[in-house]
Amino acid sequence: MFDTVLVANRGEIAVRVIRTLRSMGVRSVAVFSDADADARHVREADTAVRIGPAPASESYLSAERLLEAAARTGAQAVHPGYGFLAENAAFARACADAGLVFIGPPADAIALMGDKIRAKETVEAAGVPVVPGGRDPELADAARALGAPVLLKPSAGGGGKGMRLVRDLDLLDEEIAAARREARTSFGDDTLLVERWVDRPRHIEIQVLADGHGNVIHLGERECSLQRRHQKIIEEAPSVLLDDKTRAAMGEAAVQAARSCGYRGAGTVEFIVPGGDPSSYYFMEMNTRLQVEHPVTELITGLDLVEWQLRVAAGERLAFGQEDVTLTGHAIEARICAEDPSRGFLPSGGTVLRLSEPQGDGVRTDSGLSEGTEVGSLYDPMLSKVIAYGPDRATAIRKLRAALAGTVTLGVQTNAGFLRRLLGHPAVVAGELDTGLVEREVAGLVAVDVPEEVYEAAAAVRLDALRPHGDGWTDPFSVPSGWRLGGTPKPVGFPLRVQDPVEYAPRGTATVTEDRVCVTLDGVRHTFHRAADWVGRDGDAWHVRDHDPVAASLTGAAHAGADSLTAPMPGTVTVVKVAVGDEVTAGQSLLVVEAMKMEHVISAPHAGTVAELDVAPGSTVVMDQVLAVIAPHEEATE
Repeated sequence: MFDTVLVANRGEIAVRVIRTLRSMGVRSVAVFSDADADARHVREADTAVRIGPAPASESYLSAERLLEAAARTGAQAVHPGYGFLAENAAFARACADAGLVFIGPPADAIALMGDKIRAKETVEAAGVPVVPGGRDPELADAARALGAPVLLKPSAGGGGKGMRLVRDLDLLDEEIAAARREARTSFGDDTLLVERWVDRPRHIEIQVLADGHGNVIHLGERECSLQRRHQKIIEEAPSVLLDDKTRAAMGEAAVQAARSCGYRGAGTVEFIVPGGDPSSYYFMEMNTRLQVEHPVTELITGLDLVEWQLRVAAGERLAFGQEDVTLTGHAIEARICAEDPSRGFLPSGGTVLRLSEPQGDGVRTDSGLSEGTEVGSLYDPMLSKVIAYGPDRATAIRKLRAALAGTVTLGVQTNAGFLRRLLGHPAVVAGELDTGLVEREVAGLVAVDVPEEVYEAAAAVRLDALRPHGDGWTDPFSVPSGWRLGGTPKPVGFPLRVQDPVEYAPRGTATVTEDRVCVTLDGVRHTFHRAADWVGRDGDAWHVRDHDPVAASLTGAAHAGADSLTAPMPGTVTVVKVAVGDEVTAGQSLLVVEAMKMEHVISAPHAGTVAELDVAPGSTVVMDQVLAVIAPHEEATE
């Protein structure tokens, strides 16, 4: 076994890998960019090495700096986690050339399975069923032969980028061109393939484990059908769709797929499955790394997948065979991301002011957070994962909903409340899942209106701050009683804003402590976590700011007859297409703001002239910051 392992990643997966290294008595080396100097994974590792500035391209994606860090610390192996360089064949080869063990599959297997076209041809030759389709250069002909609907996919890359569903073949050429542009931008390769679209499909994947001695087994399946924009958000194991016969058949197909590429280590073979006929499963792709959702498999098998990655990489044989693998109970995982569901799931950011993450009693949280963590716009938005285990699916779901209700991340807006509501949706409870369910039901799962008790809690906090708390004489004029000379007391009101400004006067009773506020309104008691201007409950959080109507009116006066364009999320301005004085048309693209791998185009709300431009390429912006002001043309004003 290795003495020292460098973890070439950050955040929750780095913390997760370090935990297993510690339990095995292996020394851990963390790496960090300038933005992560005080991050949790840095503090928990035995040793940490700075590898460069904040941008990933100059730190976490720099193979040269990672290998230098390994050499400086005496590391014998590198664990890539997931993301960044985890599925980069060139990095795996560079590790080998530097005399380091890459804790993952051989570089050739990464390269083969990273090319979706070659991967599909390889597993099909091994007898694994694949989705009917075609590839470049006969892409358009293959699509028309399949008939609508079809799915266009980049051959390189993953994560849903560049995928386009085409239901009208009259738009095929246009959609192909758009898919090529996105694939070229995301992966540097515009090669596409096309596949028959399976309506209301389920996404089921099989965990495989292979050693270097010819042994390959599977550890059952994970149901990953709850997705938004092709990104998994809830995963569970096992799937309610599969019976024992289908599970065994899909498991054997996954084993054959792994054998076909000479796989070694932990990997995942993904299948698309028609909900009405689970026996008709089709290979989609193989992820040649540890998956985000690996904890659900760990909980139902009792195996530590990171430990077995290390043991296999160190040359050990698997200590068990397929007949020794048993699946017990049910596990389900929710991904907590820095995003605001009420603003269209735009990335969020800020400082973690209050943090509470559930652990124990069948609940596990894998997290990279601590109080004081700065969540910026440079890296992936996933902050943590909450996983629940129970003897059956219903129990696991109840435990996860309760755990999400107890998850507190004040200071940064997250999707925890949204996920809690999703888990309570009747179709989810019944196990009637498909990859389009979330998009169909999203409107009813997003909490748009701000409950009155939120304003009651925020006003109670402000009122408490105004009250004298010391002993002795109290100046009656300093007490916020609403007293007026010659008149009846007027309720004390506070100008507040979550979305729209309101003037709110408390009408209930409240108890305020350092980290909680309890309000009783119309006979109902509501308890909130609190930190600074944030209050939260049941996974939801609200940033309740003071609203200064005078300042707002002055700002409005300054921009009279003009429209200001503000940043929809904290991030970095990557493109500026106009200058002050330019004439623009309605809907014209003016700027691009990027955060957490998401680009947001800022467009002109109407025809006019650029009156102000307050940013340049590379500018870092906060949410709601004014970026530009467009003075409308006279006819537009009329």
